[in-house]
Amino acid sequence: MAHIHDLTALEQAAAVRTRELSPVEITEHYLERAGRLDRAVGAFVTLTADRALEQAREQEARIVGEEAGDLPPLLGVPVPIKDLNFVKDVPIHFGSATYEGFVAPVDDSVVERLRDAGTIMLGKTSTPEFGLPCYTETYVSEPARTPWDLSRSAGGSSGGAAAAVAAGLAPAAQGSDGAGSIRIPASLCGLYGIKPTRGRISYAPIVPDLAGLSTNGPITRNVADAAALLDVMAHNNPGDLYWAPPPALGSFSAYVGREPGRLRIARYATPAVPGAQVDPDVLAAYESASAVLESLGHDVEEIAPPFGEDMVPEFEKLWFSFACMHPVSKEMEPKLRPLTAWLRERGQAVPAPAFLQAQSALQLATRFASLVTDQYDAVLTPTVTRLPVPVGWFEDVDSPEETFERMKGFAPFAAMYNVSGQPAVNLPLYWTPDGLPVGVMLGGRFGDEGTLISLSAQVEASVGGFWGDRRPPVW
Repeated sequence: MAHIHDLTALEQAAAVRTRELSPVEITEHYLERAGRLDRAVGAFVTLTADRALEQAREQEARIVGEEAGDLPPLLGVPVPIKDLNFVKDVPIHFGSATYEGFVAPVDDSVVERLRDAGTIMLGKTSTPEFGLPCYTETYVSEPARTPWDLSRSAGGSSGGAAAAVAAGLAPAAQGSDGAGSIRIPASLCGLYGIKPTRGRISYAPIVPDLAGLSTNGPITRNVADAAALLDVMAHNNPGDLYWAPPPALGSFSAYVGREPGRLRIARYATPAVPGAQVDPDVLAAYESASAVLESLGHDVEEIAPPFGEDMVPEFEKLWFSFACMHPVSKEMEPKLRPLTAWLRERGQAVPAPAFLQAQSALQLATRFASLVTDQYDAVLTPTVTRLPVPVGWFEDVDSPEETFERMKGFAPFAAMYNVSGQPAVNLPLYWTPDGLPVGVMLGGRFGDEGTLISLSAQVEASVGGFWGDRRPPVW
């Protein structure tokens, strides 16, 4: 007999509608697993058990009182929220000891959307300080570890979200992505993750859009769940700086199971970051993915990297500057992690004209890159350059600057799509002989998540559904 956590999010929603499972039963199951396993996994910074059970009882009452057709689409499905997002009356740390004791005054609008869809919030998933590093190690929670090898990092900044889903502590999770923060942990945890198009999901009411690097998105075990969450999460609010065109088929779920046709797919595996090296296992995953795509009838063509290494310093200026976005009082600054303090020091030294010039240079580079990539339906690259690294590896150096260089070399492919605003996904297609997951990334045209979802679902079906039904040891 399947356990509750063996079911996908959509299977759980269907079981709730037919009354085979109750929201309370599902919620209690995940809370029990989190209480038993999370100390080893490091997925949550805050569990909201009482609140989750209260929501579950409210959802259970709706099943009795409403017609099935009137029920929201994900009624009774637990979806935790990343600790960079506001949930009213719940503590939010932003991964930082400088915010201990701070309670969110409002809900983010994406949290409202997920609640309106009937999901249940189990708690807040761990994230690195202010979401800046690509690994999740903080002063306020346990390190987020990939469930495939608990000595290794789950990545970041949605490391806790990915660890929760991969360990069976939640069927799906909300994440966010400013330079690969959904796709990196999805790769290290063997999951499917979507970074949507810029403007697809509002950050209202508090978080600003600014350069549009970051967006919310889903992390799941399969494509159908991710499409369903994206349907729920996609929205805009008055005052948003960016808006994305709606899906041509009316929903993203409509693309699941829809044949994509014969596609032109570009590929490259040369990092833009000088000195970055791609691990042989990662190249094996990349070649394996190319072979799978060709076996499905698609044309896969080699291209030169569309972004040059001259764009890396320009992106760094933006990253340093955005490290200063969270206000921290002088007396609290000693509680910052060394990397964060170093990033903020660098950001404070970026003059406004240099920031604007960097953003201008990145936009110009995007315009030229799009002339190449828009000739293709998708672009294949590695997601990261290495296998999941041991916890502590990024900081096992002599200075924060060296940590930052390790971060750049680890994830040089993902940030391109945050600069351009195009959608991108991580496909969990490959595992090493030792059982470590290695993802590959597909990027798409601006506003065209539909093609990526259709292609991803085709690939998923070709390798046996749920990426071969693999499960980590903690499952």
